[in-house]
Amino acid sequence: MSEHNSGNKWALTLLALGVVFGDIGTSPLYALHECLNHAHPVPGQPLGVLGPISLMFWSLVVMVCFKYLTFITHATNQGEGGMFALLTLFRSSKTGFGGGTVTWITLGGVFGACLLYGDGMITPAISVLSAVEGLKHLNENLEQWVVIVSALILLVLFIVQRHGTEKIGVAFGPVMFLWFVTLAVLGVMNIVKHPAVFSALLPHHGFNFLIHHGHESLVLMGMVLLAVTGCEAMYADIGHFGRPPLVRSWYLLVLPSLVLNYLGQGALVLSDVEASLDSEHFHHFYSMVPDAALIPVIILAALATVIASQAMITGVFSLTQQAVQLGYLPRLKIIHTSQNVRGQIYMPQVNYLLMVACITLVLAFRSSSNLAAAYGLSVAMDMTLTSCLFFLVATKVWNWPQWKAALPVAAFLIFELGYLTGSLLKFMDGAWFPLTIGLVMWITMKTWTDGRQILYQAMMRGRLPVEHLLNEIKKDRIIRVPGSGVFMSASAEGLPLALLHHLKHNKALHKQVVLLSVKFEPVPRVAAGERESVEELHEEFFRVTLHYGFAESPQVLDDLCRALGAHTKVRPNQITFYQSRELLLTNGPGKMAVWRKKLFVFLSRIARPATGYFELPPRQVIELGIQLEL
Repeated sequence: MSEHNSGNKWALTLLALGVVFGDIGTSPLYALHECLNHAHPVPGQPLGVLGPISLMFWSLVVMVCFKYLTFITHATNQGEGGMFALLTLFRSSKTGFGGGTVTWITLGGVFGACLLYGDGMITPAISVLSAVEGLKHLNENLEQWVVIVSALILLVLFIVQRHGTEKIGVAFGPVMFLWFVTLAVLGVMNIVKHPAVFSALLPHHGFNFLIHHGHESLVLMGMVLLAVTGCEAMYADIGHFGRPPLVRSWYLLVLPSLVLNYLGQGALVLSDVEASLDSEHFHHFYSMVPDAALIPVIILAALATVIASQAMITGVFSLTQQAVQLGYLPRLKIIHTSQNVRGQIYMPQVNYLLMVACITLVLAFRSSSNLAAAYGLSVAMDMTLTSCLFFLVATKVWNWPQWKAALPVAAFLIFELGYLTGSLLKFMDGAWFPLTIGLVMWITMKTWTDGRQILYQAMMRGRLPVEHLLNEIKKDRIIRVPGSGVFMSASAEGLPLALLHHLKHNKALHKQVVLLSVKFEPVPRVAAGERESVEELHEEFFRVTLHYGFAESPQVLDDLCRALGAHTKVRPNQITFYQSRELLLTNGPGKMAVWRKKLFVFLSRIARPATGYFELPPRQVIELGIQLEL
């Protein structure tokens, strides 16, 4: 995304601040709180405080500054980021790998994308809970309301999704700007109480803590990960803003504010270690806040966590749209909530599944500390898979020498394997949840792609060559009626089954016939000149293929009329679209377990018909039922 002037440059920076950094920006509410509760600092031994802060600081430096902003954000597909963009970038180039190896790498990349669904469920729950927990710091009698208020906030948040965020989105940047300034001010106010906390920025404190705490240090690494959650969202959102606004936001405000706040929390503990040992009544973030400012900070924290949750929800919508258009998930209902902002979409089925999951997590875990045990495993695995896939892109697509790619990736993996190990140690405490969600989504995507391949083979078995019909037309054996018939087909080969069934039952064909296929290419956007291909098979008999990128919203009717307009007269209101609606049976020869065939049948039933997904005029659409055996 280009920046035309200084005003636009800073407007994009402020917008990126509100959309991209909400997750990592609300980590001070719970990240160091969990780390220090686990480290159990004791009077006279500052390493219990300086060690965790040092590990968090260098995690921010290595993972955000070094990995994502310096390396990963350069690995984009036409400016788009995220796991699917990285995966398609790898698959679109000649890598020298065999087909089986590419398949397994693809499955690993898809699993990495699936892990974000678990993250998308936990992030809103833990963020909102951690903010609302300020109520019990305000008054112990309000503790019983924390869960109820958190659930209500999430309920309202998901209900308003259908209205879009364009109108309220303009407030995201200023609110997050105020939030980060508040983090910095609170940090400085407490650092003056114990300035020696600045020594935590030296790396040897983190190393000493890991060396002297053995098994406990591994568990702590799973907690340190909480400070860098949101990196994958930053990478996924790069297509909306470009890299420069992210870099400016991070270095000018986000990083300094986070570091100052974590140092301030550490200084508060070092100045009174005894008070911090009462984990039930001492909250490392809210204890920094002066009593007079507590209510405004709680309100600001709640707004910041809602914004962080909104960014994650929007990210899940975008991820799902990409998965649908790349063929990993069935077509789902997509509502565009803004005519001006690309990517502002609403997906009802996904929204309500997330709502149920988030509220259930709040009711089940009841506190951010309990939920922190479940948080992190999916993030750690996703980060690790991104590093591995980046290595393949750097060596096979960019042709870097292996040593050049291995050096930074090794630095990433040192931290990420620590995060992963620490998160796995929390497996029975709740870390199984995001992993389970990721596995369920992966099985769903794998079943859908395998089922579509089996379905395609079944449809091809009953398909006739186009020449067969053209010969009948040339011999005037088929009655032609006025109008235009557009027959939707997943394949640009042979005759669509919808056409054959229409001809079989109606014994006639329109004077103008179009065989239409819509293809989603493994690139974010397709150039306007490459949008359509038109082949005139016979007089007023066309085959049209429309091409779209996985980040685009198809305008099928408009593009079809424009494509045909160069070859013949088109009257949009006289076009009839025909789409086959398959009735699937599981007793066919397809090589897939029966339970997966049943899952595929279920997914097919909830999928939107192509005509509805492409928003074609409903009064001009006819669906024809076809029975197929998988």
